[in-house]
Amino acid sequence: MLSTLLTLVLVLVVLVMAVAPLESLGWWASRGAQEAAETVQQLSVTDDGIDTPVPYERYVVYLSGVGAIDGNSIPGEEAPVIAALTERLPTSCVISDVFPYSVSNRGLTAQRPMAALWRWVEKLRLKKPESAAGMLINARNALQLFVCADRRYGPAYNIGTAQEVIRALRRNGYQFDTETPVALIGWSGGAQIALGASWYLGMGKMPIDVVSIGGMMSDDYGLDRIHKVWHLAGSRDPLQKMGGILFAGRWPHAAFSPWTNAVKEGRIEIIDLGPMRHNAKEHYFDTSAVAPDGRTYLKVTVDAVIAVLTDQPVRTIPS
Repeated sequence: MLSTLLTLVLVLVVLVMAVAPLESLGWWASRGAQEAAETVQQLSVTDDGIDTPVPYERYVVYLSGVGAIDGNSIPGEEAPVIAALTERLPTSCVISDVFPYSVSNRGLTAQRPMAALWRWVEKLRLKKPESAAGMLINARNALQLFVCADRRYGPAYNIGTAQEVIRALRRNGYQFDTETPVALIGWSGGAQIALGASWYLGMGKMPIDVVSIGGMMSDDYGLDRIHKVWHLAGSRDPLQKMGGILFAGRWPHAAFSPWTNAVKEGRIEIIDLGPMRHNAKEHYFDTSAVAPDGRTYLKVTVDAVIAVLTDQPVRTIPS
């Protein structure tokens, strides 16, 4: 009986993995190719004819973790991060309505064949956040992370998410013929999505930085067009370490990979925040866990993000 159940679970996992790239491939076949051409043209513009002052010194785009269900429904633990960034970066525009696990920015509860299932799961998760049903959302979005990192399917996926970032920037007054810096902040799986999108976002004059909070990242080609990556890592977080294990381009002897080149050029800085976990207790956004200096783990994480974006020293927790 147990062996039969395990076999069924394995078959289900294989099937889910097999269909994971279909959304991005379907989008590409229907309208993605045409939209991609328009996106590339928009990024390469040298004069858009708009001479008004740039409204912000920097644009910050927050890409949520794998627990997100759409661009307007940020998981509760992440909301204080966005609020703090908005408050403490008054000259920056903080954007948080990009859903990083869909090439067309469609939330899971939007017009989808399985929308009813995701609405049911979301209701269960709201009633009981630790419900196992909520893990379905994490699993589905985690698979999109691997689509993003895949050399075969990633290009279609990544230009789709880059396009949604561009639209969000446009909605907030970004001018593509300027060199106004853009920082992508990726929590968990959002960090890999940020790397993938950067390959396209970095085609024009836009300076791109990436801040990873516990991100599981690959040796994505997007690294070649990123000015700087700060990887904020918890020493007790095994998931953020998995990127260095699963992706061969991050192995110590992977010469000439985008990751290796970025490390050699000093464009990747790994900062050990201290004994933080990925989730459960004592995680990056924990408001109950307190560091020896009296700051909550949430404040330690937010302080670190602010510090790297404003070129200040990072105050970590001694491990």
